[in-house]
Amino acid sequence: MHKYEKIEKIGEGTYGTVFKAKNLETMEIVALKRVRLDQDDEGVPSSALREICLLKELKHRNIVRLHDVLHSERNMTLVFEYCDQDLKKYFDTCGGVIDQQVVKSFMYQMLKGLQFCHNHNILHRDLKPQNLLINKNGELKLADFGLARSFGIPVRCYSAEVVTLWYRPPDVLFGAKLYSTSIDTWSAGCIFAEMTNAGAPLFPGNDVDDQLKKIFKLLGTPTEQSWPGLTKLPDYKPFPPYPPNSMWYHVVPQLSAEGRDLLAQLIIVNPNKRMLADEALQHQYFADFAT
Repeated sequence: MHKYEKIEKIGEGTYGTVFKAKNLETMEIVALKRVRLDQDDEGVPSSALREICLLKELKHRNIVRLHDVLHSERNMTLVFEYCDQDLKKYFDTCGGVIDQQVVKSFMYQMLKGLQFCHNHNILHRDLKPQNLLINKNGELKLADFGLARSFGIPVRCYSAEVVTLWYRPPDVLFGAKLYSTSIDTWSAGCIFAEMTNAGAPLFPGNDVDDQLKKIFKLLGTPTEQSWPGLTKLPDYKPFPPYPPNSMWYHVVPQLSAEGRDLLAQLIIVNPNKRMLADEALQHQYFADFAT
């Protein structure tokens, strides 16, 4: 730790305190995530181990870089590349107005990071504005892989206690234990709408029932016909038959017609019909855009 000089505390992560610091050998600014080791428990939190293992595999410009892991008797410190702010804080600086080209850039970068994760068989499972970091060059990076996990064959059952409520898809809200990459693209769609509305969340539910009600009031209440297997989900319960709302320009008035089409394909209630990251990057919305 002697080679790092702390500058200031910048936040609390999933399992520890985060500091801005300087590497005294290279003069590089870094972020230190300090994890306190519980001497009476199993030691290193499983979420920290998971993040370390996954980030060692994931080297991509749109995924936060893990530089080093430092270990002492009482603490473990993860050394990350430093980013100036997260997307939530970025919204706070917008004053309710955001450049739609910036939205397109951020959305493209988020999908590129997701595509890389999914192509390496990793689900993030906790995409939200606080877990998307932005540096001074306008680069967006996926961060906080404490809930992430790898997937593959044979299919395994996963936890339904994942993804912050506002960004959690209907299948997981109904208790689905089997899910795939569509869990992340739903979250990406919710964030897309929030970005284009300069920080106003798309589905700000108070609890699981309220969350599902807000989703169905916009997208329509699903049925066994529109979503085969729906009624067999562990926590399924019937909801009033809301019709789908076709007035998308009222929901995201600043977004172009192509952007609204992309959004509509990301936030589809039936997970089997939801657009995935590979397809989303080929969408017409990005036709005039590249990074």
